[in-house]
Amino acid sequence: MTSIALEPSKPAQFVSAIESAGGTVAALSPEVKGLVWTDYHRPDLLRQVLSENPQLTWVQLPFAGVDAFVDILDAPPTFTCAKGSYSQPVAEHALALMLALGRTIPERVRATSWGDKFAVSLYESKVLIVGGGGITAELLRLLEPFSCPVTVVRNSGAPMPGATLTIGLDELDEHLPDADFVVVAAALTPHTEGLFDSKRFSKMKSTAYLINVARGKHVVTEDLINALNSGQFAAAALDVTDPEPLPDGHPLWNVSNCLITPHTADTPAQVTRMLADRISVNVKAFCTGGAMVGYVDKELGY
Repeated sequence: MTSIALEPSKPAQFVSAIESAGGTVAALSPEVKGLVWTDYHRPDLLRQVLSENPQLTWVQLPFAGVDAFVDILDAPPTFTCAKGSYSQPVAEHALALMLALGRTIPERVRATSWGDKFAVSLYESKVLIVGGGGITAELLRLLEPFSCPVTVVRNSGAPMPGATLTIGLDELDEHLPDADFVVVAAALTPHTEGLFDSKRFSKMKSTAYLINVARGKHVVTEDLINALNSGQFAAAALDVTDPEPLPDGHPLWNVSNCLITPHTADTPAQVTRMLADRISVNVKAFCTGGAMVGYVDKELGY
């Protein structure tokens, strides 16, 4: 059996995933060539492990986003990540947030009087999704019954199945003013950090909604607060924030037209189960010389 290191923690589900795929969990040694890394918050420790173990040829990273490890990706091993693994729950959450904003749920949950009759239907609304990965692919499938014209913004600009239109990132400003719903589902890279700032908010419809299920740093928080308070666009729903966790008393908590969920598009229980599935697939491929899933492009950073 092929020996695989599991560091720095060894969850039972991951041990089982490795063993069911034909591997065996072993301590790091010169004979161990594969590593499943389980801690997104310790890139410093992974850097040390890689420097001390030049024999490693493959490393499985724990999340879909690899922004925490960007300074390590130039190391020799092949890296795979969990991109695509969590697409279903995150896309589901994005859809829930879109529907919540259109039906003014953030306002109504606080209401103590009848109020005005107001709703924006998702049916046939113009949707713009930034990002062309697994979350977007799943969200496109979920949006099919709503007959939405959907524009996808992706780095390559290559056609995205199910999208009405696929454009490159350099065309975002041209199409942003047409969107009723803007969904951020992109990898965090130097090109997408701070992508939504005061300049971009000024291009959005006053009736538009912003949904972010990717990374908090895609959005400039201070600019978002100003844009929402001034009515530059209708409302925002965030599953991710910058900073994160969002501290108690932060001004964003007091923005009435902003719905915040605490990074729960995919919960720890969901992540553990789905990552175990990805580990099993890639360990089997590593043991047999097959094709792995979720390769990280070292140049693109995702």
